[in-house]
Amino acid sequence: MEISLVDIGGNEIVRGKWPGSCQVLVLLQAAYKSKPGFQCKLMCGDVQLQPRMRLADLDRGIVTLVWAREDPPKRKVLRAAFAAITAHGSVVTWGDPQCGGDSSSVSDQIQEGVVQVVSNERAFAAVKADGSVVTWGDPAYGGIGSSISAEQLKEGVVQVVSNKFAFAAIKAAGSVVTWGPARGGDSSVISDKLEEGVVQADGSVATWGDAVFGGDSSAISDGLRGGVCQVVSNESAFAAIKADGSVVTWGDPTRGGNSSSISDKLHDSVVQVVSNSFAFAAIKADGSVATWGGPTRGGNSTSISGKIQQGVVEVVSNDFAFAAIKVDGSVATWGDASWGGNSYSVSEKLRKDVVQVVASARAFAAIKANGSVVTWGDPARGGNSFSVSDMLQEGVVQVVGNDFAFAAIKADGSAVTWGARHCGGVCSAVSDQLQEGVVQVVSNERAFAALKADGSVVTWGDPERGGDSSCVS
Repeated sequence: MEISLVDIGGNEIVRGKWPGSCQVLVLLQAAYKSKPGFQCKLMCGDVQLQPRMRLADLDRGIVTLVWAREDPPKRKVLRAAFAAITAHGSVVTWGDPQCGGDSSSVSDQIQEGVVQVVSNERAFAAVKADGSVVTWGDPAYGGIGSSISAEQLKEGVVQVVSNKFAFAAIKAAGSVVTWGPARGGDSSVISDKLEEGVVQADGSVATWGDAVFGGDSSAISDGLRGGVCQVVSNESAFAAIKADGSVVTWGDPTRGGNSSSISDKLHDSVVQVVSNSFAFAAIKADGSVATWGGPTRGGNSTSISGKIQQGVVEVVSNDFAFAAIKVDGSVATWGDASWGGNSYSVSEKLRKDVVQVVASARAFAAIKANGSVVTWGDPARGGNSFSVSDMLQEGVVQVVGNDFAFAAIKADGSAVTWGARHCGGVCSAVSDQLQEGVVQVVSNERAFAALKADGSVVTWGDPERGGDSSCVS
């Protein structure tokens, strides 16, 4: 059958003929080839298409591509505090006061107009509707009192991004302002490259920060002069996907900064790269996966290579392992065995019907098509859900992990938790508030916060890391 892929403006991206017996996966592969490094979803009318659906079941020959520039989901950098934006643009904070949980010093500046809040390990930065930026938290990490000139953040900021230590603000004119410690906060050595044109239309990349961790890309600078459409990082290395589907890497060679051992697999056709703390995994247009980096932490996937040669549609990572979802709904895992790289104990349950995989720092949780949940990995960090297994047999629509535990939202609006007791795995203190009305759950390293349908927020987990929000209740 003949199918046209069009963007939301009606512009044709790809047109082709495929047998009706083919799965929607072939359309996703065509979409990724047309725009490597970008995420997308496919819509046929009001229906979002899933990779395993048959083309013959589509009721029309026009499929709409919706592009999303977001990177693959990763656990947040945020460690010890929370910041909530209210409907009228004010910000409420709680958790460790030294890490941004106490914003009283800037409270008058975040009473209204906040449109974005970004965090690193110990500080926050809020972008306001007028283009100004407000910071608070540990001064050594870019919080209040940091050395950045206040004049540069008074207007014109359109986006703020962070690493663990520092912040960078992109301004409307295309310039970049950085602040925080030397590991990213000081960009003076390349300041001339950040004065305009960011994000650069020519697809070039400029780097700064700790040289060992990828701040110095001079060794592969030729590969970054143009055509880059996405950059992915782990704790100390980077991987850039180019428009031709090739990948360029730099940074700590033991953590994936050197990919020469599989360079032949990264020359073309890469559509997505996912990282954990020590390694990278690249999904190619044919559904195969190539891996590199720390060999015992997911960089070496030879033990399951036969399972990831085709049909992979998504890869998810925790700190030291990977899990690949295949088009047939099965899951293949590799990396540190005790942290989820070995899923043998639940292999029968992962053979089919898996629709999503979520990670904590050392474990995984898979949601299946019937709404049940399967877990594996470090039992102390959510890999063992036996204590709540009867509540995870059906009806689960979302699972969220922090470093130590998981929380599942069910179709009836209730929430179920498991994992490390002190870090949110047990919610008995607030269980009566989680029986209904939960619409979203977010996490930091050791705590959870649930947003309810009435706009209220319920928190639990480590009280010193945001699990206790009584001070702002």
